[in-house]
Amino acid sequence: MSLHPDDLASITATTLDDYNRNAEGFREGTRDHDVSQNIEALLRHIRGNAPFTLLDFGCGPGRDLQTFTRLGHHAIGLDGAQSFVAMARVDSGCEVWHQDFLALDLPAERFDGIFANASLFHVPRQELPRVLLQLHAALKPGGVLFSSNPRGQNDEGWSGSRYGSWHDYENWKVLLEAAGFEELEHYYRPAGMPRAQQPWLASVWRKS
Repeated sequence: MSLHPDDLASITATTLDDYNRNAEGFREGTRDHDVSQNIEALLRHIRGNAPFTLLDFGCGPGRDLQTFTRLGHHAIGLDGAQSFVAMARVDSGCEVWHQDFLALDLPAERFDGIFANASLFHVPRQELPRVLLQLHAALKPGGVLFSSNPRGQNDEGWSGSRYGSWHDYENWKVLLEAAGFEELEHYYRPAGMPRAQQPWLASVWRKS
């Protein structure tokens, strides 16, 4: 499936409109989600001495920005939904960038780590190689990328009013390695459940 620029613009606009219209409900519904396993997975692989400079890619209302700040790190958020950007700025006190995932403008070699929790799956498959290269370029040498996405059979399409692409581990690994990353670890969530009840694929990668 080849998506034309008009298709990509429609996908972005419709998905972001859904998040903007439901921003308060999303904040309340995810406020208590425990992603400490994911945060720890990112931080333990970053080399050097803390505090680290981190990008929360797809930061949403800013829950994890607050956690990174409490841990003493310098965190910057990025989200495409204006409602989330406003919430995250107020709730976290952090700098938050309003950027469309398909039109990123990131500084070169700025971040020790990038935390992409439940965000990269919104990037259509054909655009992922380019977006991953942009994230790679934004990391310092040896920097670390964490990603967590709902897994699937390498299909994509609409889930309600949000567009997503769902990858299995093998395909995700090919994409990340092609963008210049080497794998550090991967696991499935929630922890301690049978694989059939673990819909999330989490993985950690180093800029090589």
